[in-house]
Amino acid sequence: MYLAGVSVRRVEDITEALWGTKVSSSTVSELNQKIYGKIEEWRIQPILGEHPYIFVDGVYLKRSWGGEVQNVSVLVAVGVNDEGYREILGVAEGSREDKESWSNFLRYLKERGLKGVRLIVSDKCLGLYEIIGDFFPTAKWQRCIVHWYRNAFAMCPWKYIREVVAMLKAIHAQEDKKAARQKAALVSQKLRAMKLERIASFVETSVEKTLSYMDFPYEHWSRLRTNNGLERIMKEIRRRTRVVGSFPDGYSAMMLVGARLRHISTTKWGTRQYINTCKLYEGGIR
Repeated sequence: MYLAGVSVRRVEDITEALWGTKVSSSTVSELNQKIYGKIEEWRIQPILGEHPYIFVDGVYLKRSWGGEVQNVSVLVAVGVNDEGYREILGVAEGSREDKESWSNFLRYLKERGLKGVRLIVSDKCLGLYEIIGDFFPTAKWQRCIVHWYRNAFAMCPWKYIREVVAMLKAIHAQEDKKAARQKAALVSQKLRAMKLERIASFVETSVEKTLSYMDFPYEHWSRLRTNNGLERIMKEIRRRTRVVGSFPDGYSAMMLVGARLRHISTTKWGTRQYINTCKLYEGGIR
């Protein structure tokens, strides 16, 4: 069992060092259950209002199972509500970042009242794109352009990196989707002329999913084309959970992640307007 990411035994050692006496394991476990109850109550509370923009991601943590250390995924969703403020919408355990896990996660969000979703932003999560329409039929999917660039750079010989970076970024610097598609076609041709067939094919087959943000108000583009905001939160979670090493089970891992997310939701993070949604609801979508 864990309290704020620290094992019961470690809590006992800390209290003895600080006060010269140990807090009993039963007391720590009782406190632990109270904290878990608060987190669970927060985790399943109803989702109120509309959330047009959703950002999702997953983090892999370690758990001990049958004497072996295995991966467990914890899935997280952040939403921008109809007033333009960010909210932590949900956290749940997933066996893997696969189609079944994402289906269960989206169902968990929808059953709690998530509605009004117009765009879901993520990296190329296995199985996510295929099932979005099952839960939010009118929602579009935006593939994070930063992850897309990284995927392309992995195929690129080092001597061409700087040139390819400029070419790919030029696609997303266009004034609208039509111009971006035309630029992508020109980039593919140039890549083939440079004998970079793999990257050329990659651009042709996947660039369209990186342009979904262009269907929304121009003022929102810089916020919608990447998953960087949620990535920063996940980076903080990895840092916080590193001290634990491996968890006894996936539920404990999810509870610690939930505790950190619950804390973030009470800070200034959620009190500053992230996006001005006026144009979105005034019919300003391009």
